[in-house]
Amino acid sequence: MWGLLPLYWALLEPAGATEVLAHRMMWSLPTALVILAALRRWAWVRPLLRDPRRLGLIALAAGLISVNWGLFIWAVGTGKVIEASLGYFINPLISIAFGVLLLRERLRPAQWVAVGIGALAVGVMTVAYGRLPWLSLVLAVTFALYGLIKKGVRLDGVASFGAETAVQFLPAVFFLVFLGSRGEATFATEGAGHALLLSFAGLATALPLIFFGGAAVRLPLSTIGLLQYLAPASMFLLGLLAFDEEMPPERWAGFLLVWTALCLLTWDALRTARRSRARLRAAAAAAASSARAGGGKTGDAVPGQDGLPADRPAVAGTPSDTAKS
Repeated sequence: MWGLLPLYWALLEPAGATEVLAHRMMWSLPTALVILAALRRWAWVRPLLRDPRRLGLIALAAGLISVNWGLFIWAVGTGKVIEASLGYFINPLISIAFGVLLLRERLRPAQWVAVGIGALAVGVMTVAYGRLPWLSLVLAVTFALYGLIKKGVRLDGVASFGAETAVQFLPAVFFLVFLGSRGEATFATEGAGHALLLSFAGLATALPLIFFGGAAVRLPLSTIGLLQYLAPASMFLLGLLAFDEEMPPERWAGFLLVWTALCLLTWDALRTARRSRARLRAAAAAAASSARAGGGKTGDAVPGQDGLPADRPAVAGTPSDTAKS
């Protein structure tokens, strides 16, 4: 659904990118309230309102995702869908860079190679476009920062969506009133179909997020990470086949480098996950064997909730592994 959104935004012409963004922000809040009411998830509201630090993070996250949304909508309207897809392809590499620079995470050799290939790809794309691919980089950086901030907010997908859209709502309403006062709004001038499409922008934003939240609690992170490549891949194909954007050989070279880096990252993540699971199974088996041999006497190691001895740390992976997944 995320990958097909360019088709939806293209239907909203002649509304400009800023008007579409404002409607997306405004209609997202009623959508979020309906979802929260249906799920009866309100317990997070009071603790959040009593925590100025988390409120500040929510406001910052809302600002970053607004910039991201606005640039992407503008990219669709100006024939830059392929360049936008590049931003979401390189997003994992930017997230890794943030992990190293901001969280002091250590990278495995394969991850360093992937980051190097990604940097080379940006250089190739700079030559291919005749300029720095700023759209791709800003989309990647804003989305990576958005994800980093959400780690500190500690809200689930639906609650976070509701909090962020509450921050976005009033600025969006004021901007739409301003557009209407200048006679530049299209909501009431392009027919009922156009108005309905603008109104459903909130639902188009919420549904992929809800399904993602549902999948995140049911699937391994490695699987989630792989599936997330479907969105930029779909955007790339839409730009190439539906929007007839140009792809000269030098741009193909840049994309091939990015895809090579992502394949390397994926291989490394899957290999590390397999090794971690093997170590966990071996540790659990050793703990069970020790418990049987000791006959459960006092002082023996007692398995913890994670299946390991209570005095032994889990080895499921480093923080950087989780961030990359």
